[in-house]
Amino acid sequence: MLHHLSFGVADIMRAAAFYDAALAPLGYVRVWQDLRPGEAGQAIGYGVPGSGDQLALKHRTDGQRPPGPGFHLALAAPGRQAVADFHCAALEHGGRDNGAPGLRVHYGPNYYAAFVVDPDGHHLEAVFNAAV
Repeated sequence: MLHHLSFGVADIMRAAAFYDAALAPLGYVRVWQDLRPGEAGQAIGYGVPGSGDQLALKHRTDGQRPPGPGFHLALAAPGRQAVADFHCAALEHGGRDNGAPGLRVHYGPNYYAAFVVDPDGHHLEAVFNAAV
């Protein structure tokens, strides 16, 4: 259903450092960028290597606000270790913990996830939902 999702960020370079590190364990990379100095439209796109973007970050000079309560972006992980690595990398690059890696049996018997808040306040989840 979704083609891509875009987030506004206050500092594109800070966001790039965070997302480069946090998304790498999940297998997602920067697939395009426009980081020309002084450009108001600076942006970065992330996705599977060799594909288009599924998450775009756009610098907003007029400020930005993350979506309100109830919204978060859940990212597919290739395994439980990738979920843990996502969580660790996110915290090491300016993210805040919002739920340590672990089973969430209230979502299903194999639902393994971790939750963070990025430096701009966007809520993210990495999830692996399969039997091990």
